[in-house]
Amino acid sequence: MRLNEYRIMWVMVLFDLPTETPAEKKAYARFRKSLMKDGFEMFQFSIYVRHCMSQENAEAHTKRVKSSLPKKGKVGIFRITDKQFGMMEIFEGKELQDIPPPPQQLEIF
Repeated sequence: MRLNEYRIMWVMVLFDLPTETPAEKKAYARFRKSLMKDGFEMFQFSIYVRHCMSQENAEAHTKRVKSSLPKKGKVGIFRITDKQFGMMEIFEGKELQDIPPPPQQLEIF
């Protein structure tokens, strides 16, 4: 099946983790580093996104996030299609910003 904006997925991870004690700060840093190691990029503070070429690939990354969840705090994980991601409106103040383009994928026949 050819790739299209309905099959390509974005995985978004939203989290609110405690950082009051040194152990909590360490758990926060470990979780954040695990997201970045898996290819997630910061979208906003405590919101990380990753572009995935298929639903199966998105599921694999979701499982990796689940395996690195910290003991405390709240974490939300959801997947949206590239089409849905592209319909997002992003504002800085009252100014509408351009949505960053997804990574380019080389298609080999």
